[in-house]
Amino acid sequence: MRFEFHDPRVDPAPAGWAEFSRTARLHPVWDYELMGIEAWGARNPQQVVVATDGGEVVAGMSVLVCRPWLAPRFAPAPGRRSMRPFWAEVYQPWLSGYPGIVFAPGFPAGDRAALVRAFERALRRHLGTGLLGVLYRAIDGEFAGHAAGRGRLVRPAEPTAVLENRFESEEDWLKTLPSARRSSLRRRRRRIAEDPELTVRGGPGRDDVDAAEVAALIKEHRGRYGKLPLDTRTIPSAGFLHRFVRRPDVHTLTYADPSGRLLAVNTLLDHPDSPCMQHWAALPLDERGRGSGLYFDSYVRAVRFMAQRGAKELSAGRGMNELKGELGFLPRKLYAAAAPRPVLGR
Repeated sequence: MRFEFHDPRVDPAPAGWAEFSRTARLHPVWDYELMGIEAWGARNPQQVVVATDGGEVVAGMSVLVCRPWLAPRFAPAPGRRSMRPFWAEVYQPWLSGYPGIVFAPGFPAGDRAALVRAFERALRRHLGTGLLGVLYRAIDGEFAGHAAGRGRLVRPAEPTAVLENRFESEEDWLKTLPSARRSSLRRRRRRIAEDPELTVRGGPGRDDVDAAEVAALIKEHRGRYGKLPLDTRTIPSAGFLHRFVRRPDVHTLTYADPSGRLLAVNTLLDHPDSPCMQHWAALPLDERGRGSGLYFDSYVRAVRFMAQRGAKELSAGRGMNELKGELGFLPRKLYAAAAPRPVLGR
């Protein structure tokens, strides 16, 4: 087993990465070029680590190299090590509810714990003496078992919300909801469709979207609700979003007023098994002046997409689980695991 470290800002993609991405059915955010654009704008940039066996990629890891908040705002230059202590997070930052480690189909479950330990030893050698430890985010129960052990900490994390697809259409889904919620969603859907001063557009590969406006709206929206505790992500840049929303496997839903001003936006990651509702941002209702219920409308459209796609489920990420439960989504258990430096690889 070998481990190769790649900085997507400057290094070429790992050999076999494109084929691995297809066979492992990875979501769009695992695209290597896209991760490079994300890393250039991130305070804690991603590295891509691949495990190979006989020259074949058997696992891939997205690793964020994270530094204390007292460190400078921008990341060190590629190839330059931080002079301050830091930690690593195995995490895919814009794929809520999914881990930052993926395995090739058919890779034996019984070999995964050994791979994790070998990865930690390689990470310790590669990153050097400043590495304080490793945090695995958004892992399932099986992987939590692989990451557990003496001197390690495994704890439940906020669950992710998932809707199992049992529907031929959005109407089938609406029929399963409580009467009051069903009536409210239908009423909002009708009101939005009949509003002549609200322009709603959605679809893949949007080249008509102003990425700078989307980035500003996401930043304003998240600033209004406050930063999540222990969140090491950086707000997505306009450069990242410009490339992102133009991908054929990213669907972007926009709501705009007659002047073209963006009122709300939602991105959805296409996937044959589990499409994911991703970025949501909107102006406050008193600023946009219209379009109440846009958040719920985005769910109606996402469920419609899932049903038409014939996917197994729709993922809505973490947070607001009570509200998502009213829409039929169920929580899926997630865990976080921490391995301090003294026990890495053991």
